[in-house]
Amino acid sequence: MKRPLKVFLRALVGLALLAGVVWLARPARLLDQLRHAQASWLLAGLLAAIASNLVSALRWRALARWLGADAPARDVCRWYFQGIGLNALLPGAVVGGDVYRAVALRRAGCDTLAASWSVALDRLSGLWMLCAIGGLGAAACAPALGAALRLPAAALAALALAGAALWLAWPWGLPALLARWGGGWLGPLKTAAARPDFNAQLGWQALASAVVQLLSAAALAAGALALDVRQPPQVWAFAIAPVFLMAALPVSVGGWGTREAAAVAALAPFGVAAPAAVGAAMIYGLYGIAQGALGALAFGLPRRAREETTPEP
Repeated sequence: MKRPLKVFLRALVGLALLAGVVWLARPARLLDQLRHAQASWLLAGLLAAIASNLVSALRWRALARWLGADAPARDVCRWYFQGIGLNALLPGAVVGGDVYRAVALRRAGCDTLAASWSVALDRLSGLWMLCAIGGLGAAACAPALGAALRLPAAALAALALAGAALWLAWPWGLPALLARWGGGWLGPLKTAAARPDFNAQLGWQALASAVVQLLSAAALAAGALALDVRQPPQVWAFAIAPVFLMAALPVSVGGWGTREAAAVAALAPFGVAAPAAVGAAMIYGLYGIAQGALGALAFGLPRRAREETTPEP
C-alpha cells in the first residue's frame, strides 16, 4: 500500500472513531459542556501541560548528552515543541514528531545512532513511568475497578502493585541483558549501559519521567475540572495510562478519537458521564495543538530549524 493512502486511511480511521465517540457522548451535551468550561481551569491545565513538556525536553537533552549527542537547551526545546505540533496535526500519533526530533539532532552534527537512540529511549522512559504510575493508580482505585470488572478488589490491588513494582525494576537489569545479547544496532545502548554512571542516569530519567507524567495527569484533571468533573488524584493516576497509551497509537491524527474513546472507558467506572470524559480528553488534545503553535511562535518553524542546522556550501 502506498504511503499517501496509508496516511489517508489512518486519518479516516481516527476521524471515524472520534465521530463515533462524539455521537455516543451526544453532541449537544458535549457542546454545552465545552461552552461552559471554566477559563481558569483551562489555563491551569495548559500551564501544567507546558511545564510537563519543558521537563520532557530537558529530560531528552540529558539523555542525548549522556549518549554523546549534545545540543543547546534552546535548540532542544525548540525541536521538542515543534515535534509536539507535528504530533498534534499529522497522522501517526507521536511518530512524526519523534522522527523530526531525531533528524533535527542529527543535522546539528550529532551521531545518527546516538540521535535516534536518544529519541527512542526518551519515549520509552515516558512510557515506562506512565505504565508504572497507571499501575499504582489502578491499585488505589481497586474497589471501583474491581466492581466494574467483577473482580475481587484485594486481588486486583495486589496484582496491580506487583505489576507496577516489576515494571519499575526491570530497566535496572538492562546492563546484564545487553552484556549477554546486545550487539549490532544495540551496540550504542550496550556501550551506554556498561558505563559506571548508568544507575545515576536511570535514576534521573525515572525522576524526570515521574514529574512529566504527574504534570500531564494534572493537565488532564484540570481540563476535567473546567467541565466540573471532580475525581480524586488516584483516578487520574490510573486514567492517564489508558488515555495516553491509546493516544500514542499510530492509527489516528494526533491521537484524536483513540484518546477520547479511552477516556470514556477509563472514567466510566468512576461515574464520569461520556460527554464529560470526551470533553476532558478533547481539551487535553487542544493543549497539544496550542503548545505546537506556541512553540512555533516562540522558537521558530521547523523550516527555520532546518536552515540553521544545514551547513553552507
